[in-house]
Amino acid sequence: MILTDTHTHLYSEAFDEDRAEMMQRAMEAGVERFFIPAIDASYTDAMYKLEQSYPEHIFLMAGLHPTHVKENYLEELAHVEQQLIDRKFYAIGEIGIDLYWDKTFLKEQQNAFRQQIQLAKKYQLPIVIHCRDAFDEVFEILEEEKGENLFGIFHCFTGTKAQAEKAIGYGLKLGIGGVVTFKNGKIDQFLADIDLKHIVLETDAPYLAPTPYRGKRNESAYLLKVAEKLADLYNINVLEIANATTANSKEIFGV
Repeated sequence: MILTDTHTHLYSEAFDEDRAEMMQRAMEAGVERFFIPAIDASYTDAMYKLEQSYPEHIFLMAGLHPTHVKENYLEELAHVEQQLIDRKFYAIGEIGIDLYWDKTFLKEQQNAFRQQIQLAKKYQLPIVIHCRDAFDEVFEILEEEKGENLFGIFHCFTGTKAQAEKAIGYGLKLGIGGVVTFKNGKIDQFLADIDLKHIVLETDAPYLAPTPYRGKRNESAYLLKVAEKLADLYNINVLEIANATTANSKEIFGV
């Protein structure tokens, strides 16, 4: 059984004390493919070091996270494009709009999101979207940019069934993580109505640990808990969930 964690921040400082052991636990749980979203330029070296340590398992993304869009965002976007010129990446992410913490840079977030979608099209890469308290704003830009060359993953999907169907309509798969195991997560109420071909698994480690680890540091080994929950919802076994969602990840990332 091969599980694919399509979104995990394994370079995070949260893993500095036990990264090797954490990776070993993940692989023992069947997680063999790890897709690594970017945050900003300050994490680039740590991402490269992680890839050097696990070259068969780590797949990097390039991008500027919306909560890190500040006055210098154009410099950050220049760094993203320079990376794309220099070497191979598997997606542009994570990108999008986040109005949960701060709305000061909404205009800049919108500009950065739009420009990074256009970079993804230029380099024929998928996008990985971060959206928090900003469904309308994200969908507005997706409507502008929609087309056959727009595809990717709506990371950490926590919206309604209607919003799920809208995201799928833009060529996006739904990234499902620990929230599906929460009692108040709500997406478990309709997820089985969504064809499994539109679903990929993720942890967003070290954040959003699934039940029974909620509130603790998340890690990629816990992806198995997400897969088990989906197996219950879809009334199939975990191996079928692993096979389907890994195939879906290969469709998006091309590897």
